[in-house]
Amino acid sequence: MADAALRLTTLAEELLGDPLPVRIRAWDGSEAGPPGGPVLVIRHRRALRRLLWRPGELGLVRAWVAGEIDVDGDLYTALGLLAGLLWERGDESTDSVHPLRDPRMRAAARGLLKIGGMLPPPAPPPEEVRRRLGSLHTKLRDKRAISHHYDVGNDFYALVLGPSMVYSCAYWEDEDSSLEDAQRDKLDLICRKLDLKEGNRLLDVGCGWGAMAIHAAREYGVQVIGVTLSREQAAFARKRIAEEGLTDRIEIRVQDYRDVRDGPYDAISSIGMAEHVGELRYHEYAEQLFSLLRPGGRLLNHQIARRPEKDESAYQVDEFIDRYVFPDGELAPLGRTVGTLEEAGFEVRDVESIREHYALTLRQWVANLEANWRKAVRLSTPGRARVWRLYMAACALSFERNRIGVNQILAVKSPESGTSGLPLRTREWNRAG
Repeated sequence: MADAALRLTTLAEELLGDPLPVRIRAWDGSEAGPPGGPVLVIRHRRALRRLLWRPGELGLVRAWVAGEIDVDGDLYTALGLLAGLLWERGDESTDSVHPLRDPRMRAAARGLLKIGGMLPPPAPPPEEVRRRLGSLHTKLRDKRAISHHYDVGNDFYALVLGPSMVYSCAYWEDEDSSLEDAQRDKLDLICRKLDLKEGNRLLDVGCGWGAMAIHAAREYGVQVIGVTLSREQAAFARKRIAEEGLTDRIEIRVQDYRDVRDGPYDAISSIGMAEHVGELRYHEYAEQLFSLLRPGGRLLNHQIARRPEKDESAYQVDEFIDRYVFPDGELAPLGRTVGTLEEAGFEVRDVESIREHYALTLRQWVANLEANWRKAVRLSTPGRARVWRLYMAACALSFERNRIGVNQILAVKSPESGTSGLPLRTREWNRAG
């Protein structure tokens, strides 16, 4: 009798203490749960063994990446429903007993054993980062982490990001704007905030595929040094710069920001890079950028932020993102980032939250990936494509629900005279032209 779906639904509801909001379809063809919504498809009982050996998010993610579970229907709706049960249940876990002493957990484990079978733990999917050597955020370890994330293949990223090849939050006029227009508007907004003028020297930290460098050099006549730890990004950026005829204005280096020594610069842009720095090195990051600016120079730090914890010592990096997306990446609350920049000597003059803009950007990237799914799989692996689809869709929901945000922080290396060089009404830069 095909009844795996009913058994799993009953088991999940007993464990969670709530009705399961999604329908389950099991490998034996059985279905159970509420009709009319998204269906959680469990293609192989191996997924249950992953949960037995690694309960929680990591077990589910490994099964997703391996193709053992899937969603039939709207992925955003399914994630939203599951997040409400698994990740957004308040602070109940802080009062719970140890899982091995919890009768419900023991009963759930026995139920999964009966359905999934007792076999050795399945090996993690090959897309998972293996054990990392060396201390956190050394130059070598950071270089390997960046390579894992960005050296996936420029053609793969082009499918997701579109022709702009900008891998950070766009700036949307409205929801009907095109992704290309929104990314161009974001780059131009940053240039205006930095008050770039012809002949200025700009350092673009974490320059990606060169979009910011090209826009600043072409539209504002500045000299740009772009640094990245990704050789694939650097090769793509140099080719693109040559095609634009801007090799006399832009130099792209495969270089750690800690090794840049040729200041002073008039301005520094750091767009979606500081998330890789980590708490351990953030003071060093802020002090290094401060030292590279001339007096009166400006820094534009564009960075994702998490909500502060009641107990900051309890903060843990998300296992899925750490093992599959951004190894060693860390998010800090906005207040801590501002405070660290101030401690380094910067005068923070403007903070603009663009949280909703990132949700729009991510949904467009997911749409691009889904529209080019077969090619994306061919250019990478099925598991890698599944990682990116889940990661971007889940992050879009996190931005929409205010679980994470993204901010542009404008800071100035104000001289002793106190003359910042900013207009009395700083938001004048929102007026293009």
